Amino acid sequence: MNIILFGPPGAGKGTQAEIISKDLQIPTVSTGAIIRAAVKEGTPMGLSAKSYMDAGALVPDEVVIGIIKERLAKDDCKNGFILDGFPRTVPQAIALDGMGVKIDVVVSLEISDEAIVERMGGRRVCKACGATFHTVYNPSKAGDKCDVCGGELLVRDDDKPEVVLNRLNTYHKETEPLKDYYSGKGILKSVKGQGSVEEITALMKAALGM
Repeated sequence: MNIILFGPPGAGKGTQAEIISKDLQIPTVSTGAIIRAAVKEGTPMGLSAKSYMDAGALVPDEVVIGIIKERLAKDDCKNGFILDGFPRTVPQAIALDGMGVKIDVVVSLEISDEAIVERMGGRRVCKACGATFHTVYNPSKAGDKCDVCGGELLVRDDDKPEVVLNRLNTYHKETEPLKDYYSGKGILKSVKGQGSVEEITALMKAALGM
């Protein structure tokens, strides 16, 4: 089964992709991870991406699509894959179609902006060991200190409300139009992204017919 999973930043895509990947025994293809891997491996597209990254520029669509194409051609994708973080825009989705990649189902995790801001704003990361906590869902027993190593807990810049809202605005403007694109193809499934991990997984599996 070839799956695309998308939703706003902080919706829990990575967590759900990991669970579904294990159950279906197909790889999760995360754009960020495969760009880093392609750069490390020194593939032609990876070297091209590196030149943009070293210059502090965004990696252009044609390079990202080339890296995706390289990755999907590998043996472990023969029985299916989960695309996480790609496509982000309708032009990218059209380019994916142009590669001849057949997508069976597109799952959109639906969650309100308010819930995302609360979820990400409550995240705390240990400055010393990198352990992650949440003020509501997974608080440190040591309060504002890490209960793993005693280090100081910080709010990452990416989790600050103004940054989160800016990322959400970008998502609504650039990525949300994908819903109409894939709905028009009759392969879009919407899943409520609020609740426990287990509840969301159950809804995901139902949407995927598992």
